Amino acid sequence: MNILVIGGGGREHAVIKALKKNQSVETVYALPGNGGIAQDAECYPIKATDLDGVLAFVKTHRVDFAVVTPDDPLVLGLVDALENVGIPCFGPRKNAAIIEGSKVFSKDLMKKYGIPTAASETFTDAETAIAYLKNSAFPAVIKADGLALGKGVIIAQNFAEAEQAVRDIMCDKVFGASGNSILIEEFLTGPEVSVLSFTDGKTVVPMVSSMDHKRALTGDKGLNTGGMGTVAPNPYYTEKIAKECMERIFLPTVEAMNKEGRTFQGCLYFGLMLTPNGPKVIEYNCRFGDPETQVVLPLLESDLLEIMQAVHDGTLSPDQVKFKKGAACCVVVASGGYPQKYNSGYPITLPHTGAGEYLYIAGAKDENGSLVTAGGRVLGAVAARDTLKDAVRDAYSLAEGVSFEHAYMRGDIGAKALAALK
Repeated sequence: MNILVIGGGGREHAVIKALKKNQSVETVYALPGNGGIAQDAECYPIKATDLDGVLAFVKTHRVDFAVVTPDDPLVLGLVDALENVGIPCFGPRKNAAIIEGSKVFSKDLMKKYGIPTAASETFTDAETAIAYLKNSAFPAVIKADGLALGKGVIIAQNFAEAEQAVRDIMCDKVFGASGNSILIEEFLTGPEVSVLSFTDGKTVVPMVSSMDHKRALTGDKGLNTGGMGTVAPNPYYTEKIAKECMERIFLPTVEAMNKEGRTFQGCLYFGLMLTPNGPKVIEYNCRFGDPETQVVLPLLESDLLEIMQAVHDGTLSPDQVKFKKGAACCVVVASGGYPQKYNSGYPITLPHTGAGEYLYIAGAKDENGSLVTAGGRVLGAVAARDTLKDAVRDAYSLAEGVSFEHAYMRGDIGAKALAALK
């Protein structure tokens, strides 16, 4: 089989390495891929959002199955376009990907079907939103409606910050058309949990839970990023909470999408807050999370390609999806200055990986046969071990063997999870 994977980050590298475990896989194509992915796939410089370019590619290359992982091409309808030319895909169609593509849509869906989430109001006019904020409690959460590279959420500590956020998003269009509408939500408290799930539109099979670390600096300080590291499983996500989430959130969400004529087939990501009043949805994603995927897939015992095919065919069974006992930790090694300005083009030296260790390359390119930095999050160093303590220790040991100029990483990935286990 020839597999096409759309995307070019650490998440895609993890997906490709997992897919290659299937003995029937002959060639993996990655569009656009990156310098590290090129060790595991044939990379072509076609952007994930270049739908015409992708369709032109599949006309000249035999592709038996495609995996569309990033949010942008899913929301743009790449799965629809590929399916229309006869290529089976893993990933939701455009009318289902709206669950991430529009926060207003997903909030309205949750309100309509009684799925637990933060109280909120929607606004299409900046002055009306600012007037509403004058009588709001703080902190308050301001969200741009559409995709914004994971940066469209602002937690305002007071009215002045909230007003500025509204003007930035709605008037100055810092996130472009994504800010034409906004949500103002109540601020929830409690441990955060990420749960990725496979669903064929009928059956929902959650993957192992994880804990992301969004802030740039140790101690949860600094700016929000795309994620500086993850651990799995998340110790706050108990069997009792998992059962409640399945009954009150996961199945009701899939059933709600079916009732709306938007059957979701693919990876549905639930971003949850375990509040004093029970689990609530913070956000949905219509795809694998990054860097959550980098700790979830190393714990997957089952064949990823077979699961993806079952999702596409509508034959998914919980028996098909098995995870190892144990834990995994991913430490992101980033370019100094990320998530703001940083320099690229520095040669990267990589350590040797042992059993249960992975280097998932994200922001790097091949330059005359050498790997050099080409992004903010350069790579994720991952270790899967019997215990979380060992996974954290060995992920850091691996990360410390990575060398490039101005490299930096957080020093406390997994610390909260380890404290919770005590």
